[in-house]
Amino acid sequence: MKKVLFKIKENIEIAENIFKMVLSGDTEEINKAGQFIDLKLSNYYLRRPISVSDFDDNSVTIVYKVLGKGTKFMTMLPRGHMIDALTGLGNGFDESKSGPSPLLIGGGVGIPPLLKLAKMFNEINVNPSIALGFNSEKDAFYIDEFKELSSKVLVASVDGSIGVNGFVTDVCEALIPSSFVYTCGPLSMLKSVYSFCEKYDIDGEFSFEERMGCGFGACMGCSTEARELDAQGEPTGKYISKRICKEGPVLCRKEILWK
Repeated sequence: MKKVLFKIKENIEIAENIFKMVLSGDTEEINKAGQFIDLKLSNYYLRRPISVSDFDDNSVTIVYKVLGKGTKFMTMLPRGHMIDALTGLGNGFDESKSGPSPLLIGGGVGIPPLLKLAKMFNEINVNPSIALGFNSEKDAFYIDEFKELSSKVLVASVDGSIGVNGFVTDVCEALIPSSFVYTCGPLSMLKSVYSFCEKYDIDGEFSFEERMGCGFGACMGCSTEARELDAQGEPTGKYISKRICKEGPVLCRKEILWK
């Protein structure tokens, strides 16, 4: 973890109530897709954890949805504004597990961290299949960016205004066979993806969204119960507590307990 003072390079709306913010500064501790940064906003007590969508040697991109006063305040931050952030948080995805045909499944604002993952696969000549889910066309973003990185991108929307009429898991059947699943999105979607993985006996990594206090493992506020795994990645029959901000937000399929 590293505390960094970033400068806002860009803060624009890319879909209805969905904003992309590009920050310039020290990204030394950001090294994996699926990590997040924790932003300090003036006059707000708790920091705001936001998934990293993309990063390079001197900039990081985040995508956020306006859900309350804090995120509404973020939309008004201008170019050049300096913003305090904790960086290098979370474990991130492990792309070495992908096998030859990974499947990336994202829903809504769970989609952004998958963009960097797709870029990493592109760099090693792995062509992932990608399934993206939105509520409607007005919520859709990053579709063209993913199509530049993969020849197999399918889209679903709940109201049928873009792509297939249905949920994101409704298009996953068309992307089998797959060797490994990487997914991020709302809890209801993750549960459906979990069932999909069990049906086809596909292992995977799931990135969870959770309310956080500190964002770096000190307050224990985002703890959840999980199955303990042995060195081979198999359940031991024991249960342990995991902090989503520290040991997560990415959990292996076999360690997830649904309540």
